[in-house]
Amino acid sequence: MNLQISILGTGWLGLPLAQALITKNNIVKGSTTSEDRLSVLKHEGILPYLVAINEKGPKGDISSFLEGSTLLIINIPPGLRRNPESNYVAKIKNLIPYIEQSTVEKVLFVSSTSVFADQEGFPVISQETIPNAVSNAGKQLFETEKLLQNSTKFKTTILRFAGLFDSRRHPARMLSKRKGVKNPKAPVNLIHREDCIGVIQKIIETNSWDCVFNASYPDHPEKALYYTKVCKQMGLPKPDYDFDTVSKGKLISSEHITNTLGYTFGIKL
Repeated sequence: MNLQISILGTGWLGLPLAQALITKNNIVKGSTTSEDRLSVLKHEGILPYLVAINEKGPKGDISSFLEGSTLLIINIPPGLRRNPESNYVAKIKNLIPYIEQSTVEKVLFVSSTSVFADQEGFPVISQETIPNAVSNAGKQLFETEKLLQNSTKFKTTILRFAGLFDSRRHPARMLSKRKGVKNPKAPVNLIHREDCIGVIQKIIETNSWDCVFNASYPDHPEKALYYTKVCKQMGLPKPDYDFDTVSKGKLISSEHITNTLGYTFGIKL
C-alpha cells in the first residue's frame, strides 16, 4: 500500500494495529500522551509524537503529527467512565480544523456499538439502523461521528466495534464473582483484537471510505450461558445473574462487513 498513516492513540489496539500496518510497508506515525511510551513506539518502527486531545484543543505538535499523512485513524475512546464530565465531542470538534488544514484525505474513526441502545426483544442492528444511544458515551460518540462525516475536507469511515477482547483482556474476568448481573438472556456481541485489526486493514485495502461498519463476531450466544462457560474454562467463579428482570440487549450484524469488504472473521468467541 505504501501509505503514510497517522494513528491517534497507540494503546491496546493502536499499537498492534500500527505494527500490522508497518508490515505492509506503510509509514506510521503514532501518538501517545505519555513521554515514557515514546521510546516504545520508536522501538517498534513507529514515528512517535506526544499529543493529547483536550476540550480546548490539541496539545503537542499536532500539525507535524498529521503532516504528510493521507490517512488518519482516530482511536481515542471517550474515557467517560473515569471522567463522566468529559466533553469528548468538544475534543474532536477542536481537532477537526487541524485535520482540514493538513494533508489528510481520509479519516477512520473507531467508534462503538454503544451508539445503539439495549432493548427488549434484542433487535438486529444493521447498517440501516439509526443510532438511539441512551448512555452518555454512546450519545457523544454518535455526535462525534456526525461532526466528522459533515466535513467536506476529508472522507470519513465510521467503524463501530462491539466489545473488545483478547486472551488476556476478556469481559469474563470482570463479570466473574459479580452478583445480579443484568440481561442474562441477551445475545453477546464481542470482537477479538486481531479481527479489529483485520477489518481496519480491509477498509484501507478496499478504499472503503464514506462508509459505516458495525463489527462483531457473527455468533451471538446467550450471555449467561456464554460467560458461565468461559469462566469455567478460565478457572474463574461464575457470575450470579438477575433472571427476575426482563433482559434487554441487541444483536450486532456484521453482514455488511463480510459482504462489502469480503472479510472473514478468524477468532471465535
